[in-house]
Amino acid sequence: MNALLTAIVAFAGIIAGAWFGAYLRKVLPEHHLTQETESAVRIGVGLIATMAALVLGFLLASAKGSFDIKSEEIRGSAAKLILLDRNLRQYGTEADPIRAQLLATAKAKLDHQWVDVGALAIVEPSAAGGPLAFERIQEGLRTLAPATPSQRLLQERALRLAEDLAQTRWLLVEQVSGSIPIPFLVLLILWVALIFASLSLFAPNNWTVNAVLLACALSVSSAIFLIIEMDQPFGGVLRISDAPFRNAIGYLER
Repeated sequence: MNALLTAIVAFAGIIAGAWFGAYLRKVLPEHHLTQETESAVRIGVGLIATMAALVLGFLLASAKGSFDIKSEEIRGSAAKLILLDRNLRQYGTEADPIRAQLLATAKAKLDHQWVDVGALAIVEPSAAGGPLAFERIQEGLRTLAPATPSQRLLQERALRLAEDLAQTRWLLVEQVSGSIPIPFLVLLILWVALIFASLSLFAPNNWTVNAVLLACALSVSSAIFLIIEMDQPFGGVLRISDAPFRNAIGYLER
């Protein structure tokens, strides 16, 4: 889902609602615009505004929760990279080729390239940054022949860490499309458009009112933009920092 395009569509829909309300004000007979009618409309719009606020709060909470979970998964993966490298160092020189492969994989997957769904089709599986890079590291770990109980324990730990990294990678790939339900966004935009239509129906047609309606439409559409950006944090404006991975690479290079 493109955040900017969705925000533009939301803004256009809200402004269209305001224009429709202003048009109705011109064509409706006077007895349809009495104070009693305005009071009834305001009660109905108040209900819609309450529902819209609830939906907006739900979307914001969902996007923030998704952002925090993915950010924590990135930090956890960076920590597991360091732990895996420490286990391989303790194992001995036999694990040096796997350590080099781990470092190359981490470098290739900087800037969140490991959650790029398009890479599944265009990157060779055998490449260091390919979609099956962590699986190849697991294969290398299985080929190790531990000679002591200590090495056997280190191999088992390394295999668990590599499995966790591979699982996290595919989990993030599944989450890359976002968690915001499109019907919620559609309903929210429709409700806000109805609210603006009712406002312009009874508001005087002057520059002050038009400026306020424009500012409110920009505010709502920008809120939708930020919600979608938080729900898709691997690209765009609000991105999860890859600093944990850079720090991990710095440790792996020591």
